[in-house]
Amino acid sequence: MNLVIQSASPLEAPHLKPLLALARGASGGLVDPCTLRIVDAPVSQRPDIAVYCDTHRLDYAYVEPRALNAFGLVAMDMDSTLITIECIDEIADFCGLKAEVAAITEASMRGEIRDFNESLTRRVALLKGLDASALESVYAERLDLSPGAERMLAGAREAGLKTLLVSGGFTFFTERLKARLGLDFTRANTLEIVDGKLTGRVIGEIVNAEVKARTLLETCDAVGIAPSRAIAMGDGSNDLKMMAAAGLSVAFRAKPVVREAASVAFNHVGLDGLLNLFV
Repeated sequence: MNLVIQSASPLEAPHLKPLLALARGASGGLVDPCTLRIVDAPVSQRPDIAVYCDTHRLDYAYVEPRALNAFGLVAMDMDSTLITIECIDEIADFCGLKAEVAAITEASMRGEIRDFNESLTRRVALLKGLDASALESVYAERLDLSPGAERMLAGAREAGLKTLLVSGGFTFFTERLKARLGLDFTRANTLEIVDGKLTGRVIGEIVNAEVKARTLLETCDAVGIAPSRAIAMGDGSNDLKMMAAAGLSVAFRAKPVVREAASVAFNHVGLDGLLNLFV
């Protein structure tokens, strides 16, 4: 296995010697100022590497030595993954209910509320009567891409991968991001709007964990690849089944339950840390 260690800032020279010693790999060196790759690193050293990296705010990953073009699809969650916000929490702020909605969101993403459909239905119901213009205000004023998002997408496209944005959030945002970022596929929930106001309901099937996983599998079929050639990135419990269906899963600044289940966890670097995992 290759061991890839990444930092949000240039790796300081004093880190290199202890990391190489702890990893016990065949060889190693800097790929760029923020990335150290160690070849033929035994996974048995993971506990020591984990302690060192956690102490020094470094991200690490044990990965098979392969090129990014070995994959054919990168699938991403939207809220708190591709973008920095939870859109529903910010929408709720426009009707003075951000704290109440955010508490439900957080509990759901941690896996404490097992029924995502119920969680989403409860939150959306609180938005009833809100002017739909609030959605545009959230998009224009509050929505930011996560660090490294555009570089990651550019690298994936250059390697020939298709892109899928699949979200338990809303089509109002996924469709705008699709056009803005040149994404290939999107799937999300549709908020019902009547006479310019939110009704407090979602139209159609709710995009829960099962639907996310199914969408990934259907997209793999559409582009003619096995699910083992898909990469899935997410942060909350609603992403776990999608991530389990993919060949490589990346927990991005994620809840503990997601970090524990993922192939790779990025707690400090941006989404473009994905590119450094490959040779």
